[in-house]
Amino acid sequence: MNPKAATGAATPVVPADSCVMVIFGASGDLAKRKLVPALYNLARDGLLSQQFAIVGLATRDYTTESFRSHLDEAMEAHEAGSSRSAPWAWLRERTYYVSGSLEDASAYQRLEAQIAEAAKAHQTANNHFYYLAVAPQFIGQIVRELGSAGLTRETEGQWRRVNIEKPFGRDLDSARALNVEIRKTLEERQIYRIDHYLGKETVQNLMVFRFGNGIFEPIWNRSYIDHVQITAAETLGVEQRGGYYDTSGTLRDMVPNHLFQLISLTAMEPPVSFAADAVRDEQAKILDAIQIPRPEEVLTRTVRGQYGEGIVDGRRLPAYRSEPNVSPTSNTETFVALKLGLDNWRWADVPFYLRTGKRMTRRLTEIVIQFKRAPFMLFRKAGVESLATNQLVIRIQPDEGISLRFGTKVPGPTMKQAPVEMDFSYADYFGAAPSTGYERLLYDCMIGDQTLFQRADMVEAGWTIIQPVLDVWQALAPRSFPNYAAGSWGPKESDDLLARDGHAWRKNGVEDPGT
Repeated sequence: MNPKAATGAATPVVPADSCVMVIFGASGDLAKRKLVPALYNLARDGLLSQQFAIVGLATRDYTTESFRSHLDEAMEAHEAGSSRSAPWAWLRERTYYVSGSLEDASAYQRLEAQIAEAAKAHQTANNHFYYLAVAPQFIGQIVRELGSAGLTRETEGQWRRVNIEKPFGRDLDSARALNVEIRKTLEERQIYRIDHYLGKETVQNLMVFRFGNGIFEPIWNRSYIDHVQITAAETLGVEQRGGYYDTSGTLRDMVPNHLFQLISLTAMEPPVSFAADAVRDEQAKILDAIQIPRPEEVLTRTVRGQYGEGIVDGRRLPAYRSEPNVSPTSNTETFVALKLGLDNWRWADVPFYLRTGKRMTRRLTEIVIQFKRAPFMLFRKAGVESLATNQLVIRIQPDEGISLRFGTKVPGPTMKQAPVEMDFSYADYFGAAPSTGYERLLYDCMIGDQTLFQRADMVEAGWTIIQPVLDVWQALAPRSFPNYAAGSWGPKESDDLLARDGHAWRKNGVEDPGT
């Protein structure tokens, strides 16, 4: 069965390259909820090659057939009826499983044999795409074992690519060490350090929005923009990830990857082309321009928080310290707010405010461009008491879209001004189809496009910026944890961070129950 071709596109559908995709950690949550449904969506839209196969490897004692049945359930959870669809039947028969430990050399021998069998059965041209959906401590070992088995060697035009999930290291030293270790086996062009935020349509649209519209780029600078806010809020707690999260925390988990990617795309200069390194060169320049806070500045430019108990929709939510596998005396942060500055011509003296946290009022990721206020003299004489500033909001999730706020006169005999909004929603204009956010990233890896993946220098630049914060926070224990209620917008100190500059976080349509 041929996956049906996508329709309605402005350009012809170009399927990805032939390959075997190997998923390490194939029985885990990421593969079940994100990766396999994303592959199904690509198959449905005609974006997978006819010569494609999946080989999963994990410790769970599945056979190929029982693994396929396991994925049938995952597909039904993704989209009702999909497990009985033609695209899934096509993909299912190309899916195989190898049981084994990531630390067992013989497992890689069985893996090599299964890859060879799948490659022959589906004529995949011996191209291999390895996805490491595993705990960070296994990354280096898996790459070494793949190299020792000859599974990363490229010959006769065949390619080998390795996709690595974040976190990439846990501080600057470990990130550098991991880069050194994996580059003993792989070339940089073979390494795809994934950040799933960059799979979201609105993030990808940032470059089109900025550089493809003549009305925005001329005012995208310090002369017109007062400040920038980036918020990534989650309503969920740590769920069953307490063991991992209590050794990581929100700063490591979100800032050097997700939020710094959003900053770099928001602030970068126009690249000379959309070629991968042309785009990433400009992103890297932004990361290099971010001011590294001195230890004394960490105390005034950063805020950390940990959620306590709270009530949302009549349901009592536990404190972080009461979550499974979390220490009852934990000082791990579940909320971070930062004030950052950029040392370059475009953004000098424009503060960038970041906040991210768990158990907040609303699930929301957005970029807010706050423009400077217009001169007030003319309106003061007309009796207007205040002017609303222009504000551009780029919504990344869950309601992807863009809105622009501007002032207009209120109808009537007197001069009154009020803010109004123009709003664009992706779902309204282009429809909404079930998506995991991984489709574009998997497709790009199969065609060899690294634009949306981090280079080694970008990873190390991100850790360089937050290393002083990690050091100060480790040396000085927080005195007030927990300091925000579950279901709120975070600790009061986060509001104070902006208030000292005469600013405030954008109201996001849901008031803080703590106010």
